[in-house]
Amino acid sequence: MMITFIGGGNMATALISGLIKSAWPDLKIKVSDPSEEARNRLQAAYEIEPFTDSVAAIAGADIIVLAVKPQVMTRVLDQLAGHTEPRQLVLSIAASTSLATITKALGKDQAVIRSMPNTPALIGHGISGVCPGKNCTPHHIEQAEKILSATGEVVLIEDESLMDVVTALSGSGPAYYFLLTEALAVAGRTLGLPGEVADKLAAYTAFGAGAMVVQSDAGAAELRRQVTSPGGTTQAALEVLESGLFSQLVCSAVAAATSKGRELASD
Repeated sequence: MMITFIGGGNMATALISGLIKSAWPDLKIKVSDPSEEARNRLQAAYEIEPFTDSVAAIAGADIIVLAVKPQVMTRVLDQLAGHTEPRQLVLSIAASTSLATITKALGKDQAVIRSMPNTPALIGHGISGVCPGKNCTPHHIEQAEKILSATGEVVLIEDESLMDVVTALSGSGPAYYFLLTEALAVAGRTLGLPGEVADKLAAYTAFGAGAMVVQSDAGAAELRRQVTSPGGTTQAALEVLESGLFSQLVCSAVAAATSKGRELASD
């Protein structure tokens, strides 16, 4: 199995690291990136074959992973146009780049899957949404899921219009948690805790609560109810949050990110 990564940034690095650790039989990885620093780093860390020419890099590849910023996707697709084969799976991890955009550039028979990983993939705890194009077989979907599951969980999205919601929820979602964690730490310092103590309490609280949600069958709502004693401190805090329309505010934030994603996709 030969996989070529176009782009050697953080997400490509996370996937490459995960794939190598997964011990995929007969795996060969190539990377094309204009940055000499990125090529040298990846070659030194993972003994992969580096390229400056993307067309040369995809020759003979079974899977092509488009791991570039959305701003340069058009240029990359122009470079690859006419050089891919319908048998090759093209897996895009670029936000706001539609299946139609990629297929139009690479050919109507090209097998394309659009995906959206998130930054916790960098530590092996990511989650990715995948949406297959019309030319994809169950084998193509299985290949994409195997690649992305090297850094976390994978969910299948059949309606591409919902990929912008995936981007807004899980793609941008870590930033929302970082903001909440930051706010908790600030509150602790404001109320007298030493800075490093407040930071550690906030960070490990967010980490532990997230782990509980993932590992429990109860769900977030039930876990919240279990920790909220009537008339207690947690209830007092939650009442303040809901008086500020906390849940509605989060929903509005995700909706705004979704709208922005669709706007960027149409540009």
